[in-house]
Order: sequence, then C-alpha cells, then structure tokens
Amino acid sequence: MPGDSFGHAFRITTAGESHGPGYVVIIDGCPPGLSISETDLEEDLARRRPGQSHIVTLRDEPDVPEILSGVFEGKTTGTSIAVLIRNKDQRGRDYADIKDKYRPGHADFTYDAKYGARDYRGGGRSSARETTVRVAAGVVAKKLIASAFGGKVVGYVRQVGGIVAEVADPAAVTLAEVERLPDGEPNIVRCPDADRAAEMVALIEQVREARDSIGGVAEVVATGVPAGLGEPVFDKLKADLAKALFSLPAVLGVEYGVGFGCAVLHGSENNDLFVAETGEPSNARIATRTNRHGGMLGGISSGMPIVLRAAVKPTSSLPRDQETVTTSGVPTTISTKGRHDPCLLPRFVPMAEAMVAIVLADHWLRWRASGRVSV
Repeated sequence: MPGDSFGHAFRITTAGESHGPGYVVIIDGCPPGLSISETDLEEDLARRRPGQSHIVTLRDEPDVPEILSGVFEGKTTGTSIAVLIRNKDQRGRDYADIKDKYRPGHADFTYDAKYGARDYRGGGRSSARETTVRVAAGVVAKKLIASAFGGKVVGYVRQVGGIVAEVADPAAVTLAEVERLPDGEPNIVRCPDADRAAEMVALIEQVREARDSIGGVAEVVATGVPAGLGEPVFDKLKADLAKALFSLPAVLGVEYGVGFGCAVLHGSENNDLFVAETGEPSNARIATRTNRHGGMLGGISSGMPIVLRAAVKPTSSLPRDQETVTTSGVPTTISTKGRHDPCLLPRFVPMAEAMVAIVLADHWLRWRASGRVSV
C-alpha cells in the first residue's frame, strides 16, 4: 500500500506536492450533521501558513481551503469530505541547480532508493506543505471530538534550543495564551511562557542571521477525553498517537506523560495513585492525584489529560555550503536556495494538534461502533 491514508473509522487520504498545483484531502467517516465551513478551516490554516511572521519562511501562500464535497448547507452529510488547497507561490526554479545533488537531512536519496525518481522541487511529496490538508482535516476532527465528548486539543512550543518554557499545568494552557502575549501582541513563537517566548524569538533570529536553524520541542495536550479510548495491543491509543506525530515531517522523538524521565524513577515515584474524585462511592469519578502516565494506561485513555511531546529537528535546508554528493556519487557542495523556516516549531504546533485530534476522533468512532459507549 502507498501509505497515503491514515486512520480507520475516521480516515484521511492526502495527495499533492510542494510545487505542484495544490493539495487535497479526502476525509471518510465523519458523521452527518456536524457544522463545518471553509471559514472554520481558515483559522487553523492561518496558524500553519507560511509568511505569518519574520521568524518563519517568507513563502507567500494564502492557503485558502475549498470544500468540494461532503458538506451541504453548512452541515456534513456523512459522505466523503474533500478539501482542496491550491499552491500559489511555487518557485521550482529555486531548486533547478541542485536537482542532481542530495540535500543533507532531506529525503532526496531515500526517495531515489525507493522510487528511482522524485520531484526535486522543494520536498515534493515529503514537503511539510502536505500538512496544509492535514490541518484542514484536523479542524473537522476537533469539531467532532468537541461535539462528541467536549474534547479539546491545544499545542504550544515547550522548548527551542536550550530554552525551556515553564508550564505549571499543561492542561490549563489556553489557545489564547498560545496565540497572544499578555500585552495582546501576537505570540509569534507560540510559547505560553512570555519571558521564555522572547528569548526563543531572539535565538531564532540569531540562527537565521548565521544562516543556520534550530530545533526544539512541542507539547500537545488533549483534555475532556473520556476513559476507555484505545485498543489493548497493536492499536493502543499511545501507539496511534505516536505514529500520527512521527508521520509529521522533522519529528525525531515522541514521548507522553513523564516520558523518558521514567528511566530514573522508582516505581513508587512513578505510579499515579487513584482517587475517587467526586460523587458517591457507587458513581464516583475515578482519577489520579498526578498524571505522570500522561492520560493513558495500557494504551487506553484514563480520563486524565493526554500530554504528548514531539522533538522537532532543526530545518535541514540551509543557505550555506554543505558537503554532499551528486546522484552519481560525485563529491560536491550544496547551498539550498528558497524560503525556509529557521525554526519549524511555531508552525509545527497546529500540525501536531491536527494529528492528535484525528487520532482521538478515530478512536472515539471505533469505541462508539463497538457498542461500549452510548451515543
């Protein structure tokens, strides 16, 4: 199988290339009656789009979505939803002089190894522009989980380089804090810690001036998720969430809850103790005092906030000479032209939110179909 589809009950299929006419996503499994419009899609697409600030790529793409099917009079019909986003600012000529050179950190060599041919303009099929339509599908998924169980997904930048934000309670971070600074100005780095956000912006500006790039960590939190989502073995919720985040470009690591921090803890330190939070003993809401397990136990949601982190590598495209070889194996150097993010994290946030929401929508529909939850 070509691997262009993701999900089971809520399933997306994408197509398109970075410098082709555009991208399309087909969304299958969305129930009828959900309110959705192109305006709804535009908000998250604006958060992902290039050219939104001076610390991201200057490619000028409006990313205007066109809903082609599956929505009638503002409501989903239950049939396949198709969304098209056209490319407007392609500059394939920026890549003409490197079409026979392998870019360090890119998929050029591996695509040639797999297919024997590739679209050398930008990243082609592997470009992060493919995530435009994932973000559009994520809006539908967010609407579905909000309607179904009051679910909400909020992501933010937790770290850029060695600068780490202080976040006392990940589940309490709001979209407003991510998008706006306390003085009302746009939070262009999408870090809810205003002091660290300013330091992050300064670091990104510094590496851009040095014709370099920097990586970091995004944190994504899902709240309102009921206990019981996920399957016991191969389709664990944590496994599908990890696959979803790893499917995004530039992700080199994923963890949830305390993550790799568990390696230095004793079991007595790592365990989250159960408590009866509210109600009579016969119908008390079961919760845990702490949330080191990140909202999932045995790969199934526990009802606590789901907390995930993704490590995102520095942008591989650099406007400086790097050693490489040609497709014939001849040593040479390469300097990538074009317009690239000095740090991927600010625009990565809505991409990560979308993939988490898609997984939650998928597992909710699978749980509902199993008869284990009332509609």
